[in-house]
Amino acid sequence: MIPPLARRFVAGETAAEALDHAETLNDRGVGAILNHLGEHYETRDPADADAEAYQRLVDDIVQMGLDACVSVKPSQLGLSVGEDVFRENLSRVVDHAAERDVFVWLDMEDHTTTDATLDAFEAETTAHGGGVGVCLQSNLRRTHDDLERLADLPGKVRLVKGAYDPPATVAYRGKGHVDARFRDDLRYMFANFDDGIAVGSHDPEMISLAHSLHEEFGTPYEIQMLMGVRPDAQFELADECEVWQYVPYGERWLSYFYRRVSERKENALFAARALLGI
Repeated sequence: MIPPLARRFVAGETAAEALDHAETLNDRGVGAILNHLGEHYETRDPADADAEAYQRLVDDIVQMGLDACVSVKPSQLGLSVGEDVFRENLSRVVDHAAERDVFVWLDMEDHTTTDATLDAFEAETTAHGGGVGVCLQSNLRRTHDDLERLADLPGKVRLVKGAYDPPATVAYRGKGHVDARFRDDLRYMFANFDDGIAVGSHDPEMISLAHSLHEEFGTPYEIQMLMGVRPDAQFELADECEVWQYVPYGERWLSYFYRRVSERKENALFAARALLGI
């Protein structure tokens, strides 16, 4: 059982709990990006099992008529086992989802997986004429070149500031520098992308910039935020633009919860107050 403290950031251990949460979000005008927690598998069996779980999740989304999509991690679908395993499992999930008109996001992991992830995205989104999205991280020095590569492809790109603490040889390290790159990347996307942009940020300044760039260029966009982070702001923003919440669930919730609490001062304060009962 997930303790109440962690339930702010994780919808539950089962797909049913995540689907119920998605339904609640939909009632308040927010879409759900459902992520079945799992990553860095070293053998094929769990990767195959999670691919099957995502196919069942897609069926549940359709059956319940939810405004929801799914998000998968490359290492969850077998990239650590072999790129061929990852590509095979990803195709199974995307083909199944495309037949049912459910969008599939492909998360970005550490910088060593970027080429394999982008190659898989390009193949799948080209084959299906869209219906697939991928995440890029502005802290990586290569990201502008990657945006140029993806600009004319169907599908969507989610831009985030980035995580995973990559080395300085491949990434910008200072917050000010990363923020500047995020602004520049966002402007490039609004000026050059046609199929829509996902702004993955909780930063009010970056969200305001996205609103302004939309007014300037007219490019469709959506705001994406994590479950448990600025929840009131998510519902308020839904009155102004399209908003999606990233909703993780599953038995492997503990490491995800610790990552969320440790990465933001506000999350750590929330956890401390909950533990102290204040």
